Amino acid sequence: MKIAALISRLLLGLSFVVFGLNGFLHFIPSPPLPGGTAGQFIGAMMASHWAEVVSGFQVLCGALLLLNRFVPLALTILGPILVNILLFHILMNPSGIGPGIVTTILWFILFYRHRQNFSGLFQQ
Repeated sequence: MKIAALISRLLLGLSFVVFGLNGFLHFIPSPPLPGGTAGQFIGAMMASHWAEVVSGFQVLCGALLLLNRFVPLALTILGPILVNILLFHILMNPSGIGPGIVTTILWFILFYRHRQNFSGLFQQ
C-alpha cells in the first residue's frame, strides 16, 4: 500500500500542478466550449475569474503533494475540487468524465493512506 500511495501522491500532484498551471498559462490547447448549460457554466467561471482561483488551489495542492508536505491539508482542499469536477461531468458534460474518475481514485488511495489524520471527522 505504501508504493501505491507514493505513486498516487506523485501522479495526483503532477496532474494538479500541470492542469492548474494550464489555467494560467494555457499551454494545453482547449477544445471549444460545449453548448448548453456546460458552456454557460464554464463561461461564468471564466468571466468571474473563479477558474483562476481554482487553478491557484490546484497548483498549491499539487505542489504540496509533490513535496510531500501537508498532504492531509492538500487532500482536504482537493476534495471539493474533485467533487465539482465529477458533478460537472455527471450533470452537464458526461463525455469528459474519465480524467475526473482517475484523479478521484488516486485521491481515495492517498486518503486511505492518511486516514488516521481524518479519523476525528468520522466520530460522533
